[in-house]
Amino acid sequence: MGIKLGILGLGTVGTGTVQLLLDNVGRHSLLRELEIWRVGVKSLDKPREVDLPTGVITTDLESIVNDPQIDIVVELIGGIDRARELILKAIANGKHVVTANKAVISRFGAEIFTAANKAGVYVMLEASVGGGIPVIQPLKQSLSVNRIHTVTGIVNGTTNYILTRMQTEGSNFDDVLADAQKLGYAEADPTADVDGWDAADKIAILASLAFGGRINREEVFSEGIRQVSKTDISYADKLGFVIKLLAIAKRISPLSPSSSCPTLSVRVHPTLVPKTHPLASINGVYNAILVEGEPLGQVMFFGPGAGAGATASAVCSDILNLAARLTSAKSSSSSSNIDPLLACSHQDYCPIAPVSELIVRFYARFLTKDQSGVIGKLGTCFGKYGVSLESVVQTGFQGELAEIVVVTHDVQEGKVKQALDEIRTMEAIHSIPSLLRVI
Repeated sequence: MGIKLGILGLGTVGTGTVQLLLDNVGRHSLLRELEIWRVGVKSLDKPREVDLPTGVITTDLESIVNDPQIDIVVELIGGIDRARELILKAIANGKHVVTANKAVISRFGAEIFTAANKAGVYVMLEASVGGGIPVIQPLKQSLSVNRIHTVTGIVNGTTNYILTRMQTEGSNFDDVLADAQKLGYAEADPTADVDGWDAADKIAILASLAFGGRINREEVFSEGIRQVSKTDISYADKLGFVIKLLAIAKRISPLSPSSSCPTLSVRVHPTLVPKTHPLASINGVYNAILVEGEPLGQVMFFGPGAGAGATASAVCSDILNLAARLTSAKSSSSSSNIDPLLACSHQDYCPIAPVSELIVRFYARFLTKDQSGVIGKLGTCFGKYGVSLESVVQTGFQGELAEIVVVTHDVQEGKVKQALDEIRTMEAIHSIPSLLRVI
């Protein structure tokens, strides 16, 4: 008897998944043990790119999660509330779940994994971060003996595409965004991508896996790329940097005996990255995740972060992992035991440090009146708040206004913000068009 799958959703990823499952010649032999039992869709009238037997496709999604014959439910409908509801019902009915839904996992992971552990089933989520890049299972298994220090990722292809084109073409953000929407790289409503929400969902998931604790998604600092101008990209280039939207999870305190989780900094923001850094050369719609730990050092995962084929690859890898366990369980008296490398056993939340306590370098660009002594006044004000400057350059003029670029040494973010609040009150300061962090 084969392993029966119930697939929720037959959109881009759902179609890619079904096509991959059906085209199993030359692939892993375990694929032949899988049977697509039911596929849930919104409408039966929509043309399909896959040919499934009559009766397999249904609009009754509830019947799939309640079907006693189905072993694995694959959630690919997207969204939040409905997906959460169906995942929880599948778990309650004793079914394993595979999902590509980073928003549901980042917001309701505690509820979902608690229910899964209680029911003795697995929730697999390789496709939720990085498309087809295998990073979830390596963090849970291959890298699990390492003490992870930092996870840094370019995990949103839309913003990376926009910043890459702004860098290579000298184009404005609005122009590249409009073009990206026409090409299908950006949604009609690009808010989740360009404001950093999508990346924040993903780094919350990666941080939870890397540091062994739950992450409160609402505590993840998120800043998007709307304020990044072609001027900033040009100046960054002259200073030896490129600008990337980075998602960063970093251990900022050692693990204390009284806590099971270290204090972390978990954040998303545009960042000046040295051109020699491994992430600096990741361009276009590609994603990459750099993991740093002990004793391994650095390891980077790179590949396509989206697309039907890439995401379907990750979905099917999770299905095969579950199928392997289900197949072996049939001949094992210990089939009820939970595999700790597949399950999520986190119970406690990791404390997240406020972004105001972040210690990092900053790049700031000022427009000032053409007066003598302005640079000196800037330096004095920064020094008053304990901000040490690495470089101060007057780069030219915009009309009658002088343009000054400042790069600081490592400093607490709150001190920089205090200094800038006072600098804004100076009569010589017209505006501060840009403030970006430097990795």
